[in-house]
Amino acid sequence: MTETNYNYVDGKWVAAGTGETFSVHNPADRSDVVGEFQKSGTTDAEAAVEAADEASQVWAETPGPERGRILRAAGQNLADRKDELTETLVREEGKARPEAAGEVQRAIDIFAYYAAKASDLGGTVKASSSDNTRLYTVNEPVGVAGLITPWNYPIAIPAWKIAPALATGNTIVFKPASQAPGVSRKLVECLDEAELPDGVLNYVTGPGSEVGKTFSTHEAVDAVSFTGSSAVGDTVGQQANDTGKRVQLEMGGKNPTVVMPSADVDEAVDIAVSGAFGVTGQACTATSRAIVHEDIYDEFVEGAVAAADAVEIGPGLDGAEMGPQVSESELDSTLEYVDIGVGEGATLETGGDEVAAGDGFFIKPAVFSNVDPTMRIAQEEIFGPVLAIIPVSGYEEAVEVANDVRYGLSASIVTQDLSEANQFVEDSESGVVKINEKTTGLELHVPFGGMKDSSSETYREQGDAGIDFYTISKTVYMKY
Repeated sequence: MTETNYNYVDGKWVAAGTGETFSVHNPADRSDVVGEFQKSGTTDAEAAVEAADEASQVWAETPGPERGRILRAAGQNLADRKDELTETLVREEGKARPEAAGEVQRAIDIFAYYAAKASDLGGTVKASSSDNTRLYTVNEPVGVAGLITPWNYPIAIPAWKIAPALATGNTIVFKPASQAPGVSRKLVECLDEAELPDGVLNYVTGPGSEVGKTFSTHEAVDAVSFTGSSAVGDTVGQQANDTGKRVQLEMGGKNPTVVMPSADVDEAVDIAVSGAFGVTGQACTATSRAIVHEDIYDEFVEGAVAAADAVEIGPGLDGAEMGPQVSESELDSTLEYVDIGVGEGATLETGGDEVAAGDGFFIKPAVFSNVDPTMRIAQEEIFGPVLAIIPVSGYEEAVEVANDVRYGLSASIVTQDLSEANQFVEDSESGVVKINEKTTGLELHVPFGGMKDSSSETYREQGDAGIDFYTISKTVYMKY
């Protein structure tokens, strides 16, 4: 029998006032219903905000080490349920099992990291220019944080928003993406079991047009953190700005890997292909463009085609290397972009067609060669396993092509030339720059965020930067 999942508001699991639910299906097996979830409305979202607002002062006054203890206990609960969480993630989002297990472990590690940080939170002491005066700062929580998260990393991204918000004393209203809300529900369970006080964290599922909009506009919400598409992010940002909230937006990407003549071609192929086809290309940091020097272009294309053809496609629970796309609409979008690329005159070297690997949304990784930088497949985010390989004649042209898109999230270069490597760090218009590494994959203790249309460019996430968004600094002058 299919499990019905409820909202979590003011410490209680409750049905939506709408009386409606929606089903989440396994993208690798459409007959497998992962669960039923609440199709909440505005009233449900407002009740969550009111609970968070009511709990705000008490949680803000809770000592940092006590908040850290709860986060640490929640992290241990996640670790104890790692296999269960991994299977849930695979079933509802489609990742290969090793990818899903890695994501769950990241959530565990994030809670451990911010649990430790909670005991060290504080301000700074400065020397005053006046006699008998202490001059120092204290950091206070923003208040109520509205968190809106995507489906492609349905436990890691909620973890890296929830953990620093709680560590710094904020209360939360949280809306996960409707394609994959189950694993984040279990994350909320782990916090509930860690004795998080009632009202501090509130979880509401449902459409962004009602739940998300309420979180972005309600007068009692003080800050909004959103990760998702640029189109939705622009709307969320406008709604939050119009109501005077602190805003953090992380959105799309069109990430390049530049490959220079000094690179080992086999290594470069591995870097680009793993960045392009890992997690079925459904990552904002996925490698979408390989910008390759003409001297090694043909060899690189040959290697990329061979690597794409070798990818084992199928259900993640069956041990496949690459799982399905998350939904029929995402699959259709990728197939449409493949047709667009062919129509624009690029050469489809391999892939780009549906794969009968089960009753799901499977596609073979696509490799395009002879791609012009102005083509749509070289300019627009595809969010599927499609790699566009663009030839260039030198470093300057490579950088120009890499930067000539509206996005600026992650970029990498593969080179053995130290001057090129260091110059690329300066020249790249992206928030994350990697040398001889794939564009995907992030360390949790350093800042993450993009430039241009990839980000609001306001506050970074993760590490100490993740704490900055959720705190306000107060300066104290004490004369004695």
